[in-house]
Amino acid sequence: MTDTTRGVLFPERLPRLTRLAPPPAAAELTAWFWIPQWDLPEGMESRQQVLSYPAANLVIEPDGVTLWGATTRATERVLRGSGWAVGALLRPAALARLSSAPSDLVDRFIALDEQSLLAAVSDAMPDGAAAAAVVARWLVDRVGPVTSEGRLANTMADVLMGVPAPTSPAILRLDDAAEHLRVSVRTLQRLAHRTVGLSPAAMIRRRRLQEAAQRVREDTDASLADIAAELGYADQAHLANDFRTVLGLSASEYRSRS
Repeated sequence: MTDTTRGVLFPERLPRLTRLAPPPAAAELTAWFWIPQWDLPEGMESRQQVLSYPAANLVIEPDGVTLWGATTRATERVLRGSGWAVGALLRPAALARLSSAPSDLVDRFIALDEQSLLAAVSDAMPDGAAAAAVVARWLVDRVGPVTSEGRLANTMADVLMGVPAPTSPAILRLDDAAEHLRVSVRTLQRLAHRTVGLSPAAMIRRRRLQEAAQRVREDTDASLADIAAELGYADQAHLANDFRTVLGLSASEYRSRS
């Protein structure tokens, strides 16, 4: 399973976070479940900054059920008091059945009128595994059988995010991704638009920035120039620009704060 801190900009600030693999029946619908739980002293707050995966999330919290589209920027949530959430990182095959226009959800969310799901998850908490099982069953029932296009979209997302073989050289060009999937570049672009809402290039950029943030944070002996070269950036300035545009700070500033 992917590193549980990938995309989390400041892991030391995390509340208790459980990440669970889906059961086999839901494996084509969700990559994993993420379940934060927190109980902070009065007057204390925890700021959670996340560079999310280029994917949608189904989120159940005590006050409702929401469907969040893919994001193009880093997000922040301030936690206070006590609470919980049960989230499912959706695979494209699921999102395409839950939303008729994934591109309209980019950087947005919609509330879902799913009171029975909310009640069942609330009853299961604080047992995260039981709550995730409830959401998995709901997804299987709601989405139904996965189509051939849904499976192709899942494979596309895996290829663009480096999931199948993380130790192999990452695919950094659309031509290479299209060749790997045995489709045209135009078909790849249309598939991503219909099932994720982002372009394939945007998905590759997000994965690369996630990897860069993790390397900058953890591999303090590596120079920023070396990290930029290893991850396919044109140069260190390109890496710096990506950090400033999406995260609002330079790579060196991020390293000093981590």
